[in-house]
Amino acid sequence: MFIEQLSIFLENRPGKLKGIADALKENQINIISLGLSDTTDYGIARMIVSDSARAKQVLLEKGYTAVLTPVLVVELQQEVGALSRIMDTLSAKGLNLEYMYALVTGKEGGAMVVKTSDQARTYQTLKDAGMKMFSEEELNDLKK
Repeated sequence: MFIEQLSIFLENRPGKLKGIADALKENQINIISLGLSDTTDYGIARMIVSDSARAKQVLLEKGYTAVLTPVLVVELQQEVGALSRIMDTLSAKGLNLEYMYALVTGKEGGAMVVKTSDQARTYQTLKDAGMKMFSEEELNDLKK
């Protein structure tokens, strides 16, 4: 159950992220989650949005470099040790975590957007461990 994450490469300058947010707003595309990392000159914004294919097209037309990457969105209970259980499960199978960032799902908890070295194996490992992964439809329902 993979979700298409939108990754946008941008210069590390004032106003660049605002331009992305404005372009998505103008096209009625909801930003469900955002992770941002940077270096001195450049950054990467990783987003889960309500319509990833359209968002990519909108941003490409505005001159941004944007790509779609399959990721997993794993439920994270609001309790001590919840993240540790996910990490233990991945570590036990030798799965390397490339990156992750948080996503709010409601008062009861949240989720982690996860990208590993082997997404198919990660999906099966988490599924076998009884962990819930969100579908694109479920994520889009969060805004309602």
